[in-house]
Amino acid sequence: MLCDKPASPHCKEALLIFQSSPSPPVVPASLTLAQELSQAMLRMDMALEREYAFDIFSNLMRKQPSYAFQGFDLPRSVTVEMRALLVDWLVQVHEYLNLADETLHLAVHLMNCYMTAGRVRIPRLQLLSATCLFLACKLEEHTCPEPAQLCFMMENSCSRKDLLQMERKILARLRFELHYANPIHLLRLLAEVAHCTLEVKFLALYFLEASLMEVDCLRFEPAQLSFAALSLAHRLSWEARIQDMDVLQEYFPKFHVYSEAELLAVFPYMAKAVLQGANASLRAIFLKYSRPQKLCVSTNPAIAASKFLSRFLGDPIQ
Repeated sequence: MLCDKPASPHCKEALLIFQSSPSPPVVPASLTLAQELSQAMLRMDMALEREYAFDIFSNLMRKQPSYAFQGFDLPRSVTVEMRALLVDWLVQVHEYLNLADETLHLAVHLMNCYMTAGRVRIPRLQLLSATCLFLACKLEEHTCPEPAQLCFMMENSCSRKDLLQMERKILARLRFELHYANPIHLLRLLAEVAHCTLEVKFLALYFLEASLMEVDCLRFEPAQLSFAALSLAHRLSWEARIQDMDVLQEYFPKFHVYSEAELLAVFPYMAKAVLQGANASLRAIFLKYSRPQKLCVSTNPAIAASKFLSRFLGDPIQ
């Protein structure tokens, strides 16, 4: 059962205790948060960083409020459907270029930031999204795609010069503030702390990526989305095997960072995105996670059969 009392968002001295499932190794309850994070980083081949594990985690959590778009409003010329179409196209390009998950989330974040900062011309929307991906590649990838390659992905509707001009506009509008507490980083760290199975990790990545399509998810902190995605994935994994909901609670990891109410506020948007993914008109994320490389998690029968997910198809919790 989730912690029902609001916890400090910075978790400076708190214990992060997971009640693990019977199959994964049990995380000792006596370990402090710093020790758990350090051991998780060691298992992730981050031996050099493990000494600073708690400082890294604390810094990520401390900056979370600044990355939530409170009162987010799209520019007048851009509709919710237009934004969803852009994200769907970005997912397709991202997968085609075989880029890192962090790159996609950063690209969408930069696009959101640009949209909140001023007017956007409709004919330039695709160019905006491609340029945000170009910038994200420079920050996250070892090698960056050539501008000509991105222009080709836009069917040469824009030139290399157009893309580089848009890059300068984005940097100027955002004042070169490109840093982002990427939810992917935190999700992977938390999954390692919780000793999650590979299936749970891919399910969580699917939930998290599906939230990119939901404009209402922009008001949540990136870490809040990470915790919610991992919570849903863990529950879904065990719901298929344990029918008694009271017993299921005993297998549900306790995240002493966000309260139950804070996570429940996110669940409806993620649940809606994945339950309607197969029949949605924009299916790039669903198709991406239906591939064997992603363990076909989007077509997992447990999603459609989940009674817990179906509870959130009504009005979202405010």
